[in-house]
Amino acid sequence: MPKSIRKAAVIGSGVMGSGIAAHLANVGIETLLLDIIPASLLPEEEAANATLEDAKVRNRFASRAVEKLKKANPSPLYSPAFADRIQPGNVEDDLTKLGEVDWIIEVIVENLQAKQQLYSKIEQVWKPGTIVTSNTSGISIKEMAAHTSDEFKAHFLGTHFFNPPRYMKLLEVIPGEKTSPEISEFMKSFCEKTLGKGVVLAKDTPNFIANRIGTYGLLVTLKEMERSGLSVEEVDAVTGPAMGRPKSATFRTLDLVGLDTFVHVAQNVFDLLPDGSEKEVFTPPQILKQMAAKGWIGEKSGQGFFKKLKTAEGSEIQSLNFNTLDYAKSRKITSASLEASKNAKGTKEKLKALLNTPDQYSEFAWNILKQVLIYSAEKLGEIADNIVEIDHAMKWGFNWNLGPFETWDAIGLKRSVSKMESEGLTVPVWVKEWIEAGNESFYQWNDGKTFYYFRNEYKAVEEMPELISLQNLKKQNKIIRSNSGANLIDIGDGVACLEFASPNNAIGADILTMIQQSVDEVNRNYKGLVLANEGRNFCVGANIMLLLLEAQEEEWDEIDSIIRLFQNSMMKLRFAEKPVVAAPHKMTLGGGVEACLPADEIIFSAETYFGLVETGVGLIPAGGGCKELAMRLALSNDDPEADLQPQLNKLFETIAMAKVSTSGHDTQRLGYKRVQDRVVVNEDHRIYEAKKAVLRLADSAYVPQKPQKFRVAGDSGKAVLQLGAYGLRQGGYISDHDYLIAGKLAHVLAGGNVPAGTVVTEQYMLDLEREAFLSLCGEPKTQQRMQHMLTKGKPLRN
Repeated sequence: MPKSIRKAAVIGSGVMGSGIAAHLANVGIETLLLDIIPASLLPEEEAANATLEDAKVRNRFASRAVEKLKKANPSPLYSPAFADRIQPGNVEDDLTKLGEVDWIIEVIVENLQAKQQLYSKIEQVWKPGTIVTSNTSGISIKEMAAHTSDEFKAHFLGTHFFNPPRYMKLLEVIPGEKTSPEISEFMKSFCEKTLGKGVVLAKDTPNFIANRIGTYGLLVTLKEMERSGLSVEEVDAVTGPAMGRPKSATFRTLDLVGLDTFVHVAQNVFDLLPDGSEKEVFTPPQILKQMAAKGWIGEKSGQGFFKKLKTAEGSEIQSLNFNTLDYAKSRKITSASLEASKNAKGTKEKLKALLNTPDQYSEFAWNILKQVLIYSAEKLGEIADNIVEIDHAMKWGFNWNLGPFETWDAIGLKRSVSKMESEGLTVPVWVKEWIEAGNESFYQWNDGKTFYYFRNEYKAVEEMPELISLQNLKKQNKIIRSNSGANLIDIGDGVACLEFASPNNAIGADILTMIQQSVDEVNRNYKGLVLANEGRNFCVGANIMLLLLEAQEEEWDEIDSIIRLFQNSMMKLRFAEKPVVAAPHKMTLGGGVEACLPADEIIFSAETYFGLVETGVGLIPAGGGCKELAMRLALSNDDPEADLQPQLNKLFETIAMAKVSTSGHDTQRLGYKRVQDRVVVNEDHRIYEAKKAVLRLADSAYVPQKPQKFRVAGDSGKAVLQLGAYGLRQGGYISDHDYLIAGKLAHVLAGGNVPAGTVVTEQYMLDLEREAFLSLCGEPKTQQRMQHMLTKGKPLRN
């Protein structure tokens, strides 16, 4: 068994194969991407006098797949440069190279015979000890390896990635009948720690865990829709956030997945199940077959359950009428139960509000939910050994907020089972026995640990040191300080974590006050501070609503006070006596970036979208963002006479155009990532890694940061920046207001109206930021931009 995987091979360069290869490249694994040899030349190859024997032709499928990876949006790669880690080839010329890799992943067509033939070829060049896995979404692991040796079988298993491999958290590891337990455990650990996946161990059954339950849920939804006569829009209104599911709900999800793919997955289960009621559920509905026959398979064909039309006013979303197969303009759906769910806070309360407010949508939600819960309970032991694997699979694979058994707990296990039975449903015996034994939930929190149902008793969830849960720590009364916007939490070993907890983690006075109090507390009693939270996003910026209200009331002194508080809080972080490490994730914008920049180190999650975006609302960064980046630029040059202008031009463009990184790695391209900053692939490990960094800094004679003086480009540098903006304005690329904002930004980044090379203080730069910000707040067009962002959720270019 390998101690690590340094080199891999992916066989099959389609969407999934190339996506898996891209993610392996993302984490630094050199990858061989192989596909079949083309049967004929393309016109352009003929024109170039190429032959079928030329290497470029023979590697065409894999080579083109790699090129597509560089251009795809959203990108499968953390950085386009990582594509260089993928070597294209073909299965005839390069098969012997499989003997040089540590992991072989098969991602070819979902056909048992084709896979068996490929494994026979692989085994001929296979190096004993090399792990071989299939990305199959439902074919039996046992059957695929049926004709291979026992030693090969011991190293063979399923690794089912969800699409797209970079972005989807779930990876199902499916051991075969003869897979070595050590190999299974190694792969589970490797895929969690190195690939950053949420791994569940699945049984070798049709469609494994997530697709088995997810497909069942979608099919019973379609059948219940047919019975109740609801429309596409109505079903999506019920089965989205109201039930703790993604906004794409049922039909937008099917359009994204593709009806052809979904029908194939459902058909796979249907074909493998014995006759009976379960098999009947997996019969693909007639409407799906009709749509597939017409080519209406979803987003990739331009239409499915929804289609987008261009109109004189812009665009219009239309939805399909199941009865007529015609499209009509989608309508907004509302009802008492949907409004009750919308107004409730948290998934559990939203779901209870939906179910407990009687109307047709509440009834629809209950009728599909009860079937999914019972089915999940029936499949326990068959598709997975425990409820945790099933709950994780549905949360990570289908983006449900709660898994089936968590959902059951949320709505009340005992009461809901009683209702199910009163309606004539058969609840699995083990569930009734569990309730009769006096248990009221599948999960239980006790003595600082989470316990779950396991074979008629509670078993503690395995604690992994890499998983630091702020939610659990709060349950253990580890909060040191708290206010309406933030919590300071003891995360152990003398380290505290500052957690933003306001709506969308937007920074207001409460968070700023807590930052200052937290630094004081840590200076006195702790080894260091971590900035992290478990919100959907790290921080979307400052509280724009507050700023807009103050600007509309012309409370300039109040705005000045807010900005001073922001700047002082960031400087407090910067000059803390103990180390500060920030661990941002997902959207980290505007003020969220400014909260990270003063930290001694930043531990980026791989999926961090990081950028100063204030120009989008008609402002410039004023919480120290401009100062911090201009200072870094100047201090990074060892030569005191070095020309700052080239780097300053790039910095100006990054902020003026509100550029946001496409990943944690991409922050380096935009100039945010320093030498000491790192990227963690598994987002769940970021707080642990940040804590480790704090302790390392604290144990190495930490020296606090000191105020700096640095050179600025001055009035001549400002003139260059303004000239560039003027050219864009003359070319019609930016508006007059954009040009005004650019001028203010140029003034700040260049250090104002001083001679080139002037040495300034940090406070001087902060004063420039604040003055420019205040003046822009008074601009009517800036206020229009702020209002538009608050109401529409997107920038206004006025």
